[in-house]
Amino acid sequence: MSFNFLKYRKIYYIFSGILIIISLIFLFLFGLKMGIDFKGGTILEIDFENRPDNQTILQKLKGLDLGEIIVQPTGEKGVILRLKEIDNTKHQEIIKNLEDLSPLTELRFESIGPVIGRELTKKTKIVVTLAIFAIVFYIAFAFRKAAWIIKSWQFSLAALISIIHDLLIPIGVFAFLGKFFNIEINIPFIVALLTIVGYDINDIVVVFDRIRENVLKTTKADFELIVNKSLNEVLSRSINTVLTTLFPLFAIFFFGGETLKYFALALIIGLISGAYSSITIASSLLVSWAKKQK
Repeated sequence: MSFNFLKYRKIYYIFSGILIIISLIFLFLFGLKMGIDFKGGTILEIDFENRPDNQTILQKLKGLDLGEIIVQPTGEKGVILRLKEIDNTKHQEIIKNLEDLSPLTELRFESIGPVIGRELTKKTKIVVTLAIFAIVFYIAFAFRKAAWIIKSWQFSLAALISIIHDLLIPIGVFAFLGKFFNIEINIPFIVALLTIVGYDINDIVVVFDRIRENVLKTTKADFELIVNKSLNEVLSRSINTVLTTLFPLFAIFFFGGETLKYFALALIIGLISGAYSSITIASSLLVSWAKKQK
């Protein structure tokens, strides 16, 4: 017994539209809280024997002329300090002052200048844009033989809309987290976005390829029936693929430490969104366009 996925495509459009609008509102209202990889600055991770409260730490560092300091507790006894770019002398002063509060172990110290951050921001935008459009051109070429019902560029456009959908949702979530929980965007988040694009296009190509195979087998069947049949054939494969990836990601999120926690969260959100959109949004768009052309 097959499920009629395409019967509810208007509901998919409305649901996805609401998610995208909310993500855009968060993005425009709050923006993304850029980390030191992009704006420059220093990140210092410390593990105390007896962790003091955030206000005590800030008070102890008040006289060092460090500007705004963000104190983020991590684990049972650790903290992550985010502040402006400092040299090694100032770094040692911070450690010395904090040791007065409790014995500590320094776990990480990273400092990046603002020039490097701006260059990295520029290159990141170029890489993400090129990756997306390379995928779009590939799909247009790969699915050109199914053009008797729908044009190959429409396969590309459906894939592009699905990819943008799956990128905007985690970006919106992280705009919200940055505003209310001081979660910053760094290189691991960009890696997560590129990984989402890769997984997303993998799911979409699997669905589209099955549609193409079934289209090439007949020239008379209704396109909606072909697409729905294809979705039922690939559903279990798509679900199994995303679940086998989500299980280790949840393990990383809960047990992998502060550095990998939000990298895993971005992937979890993006992969769930990708599994949903490849089955519902991308294929539904093809059917809607085919009906209009007919």
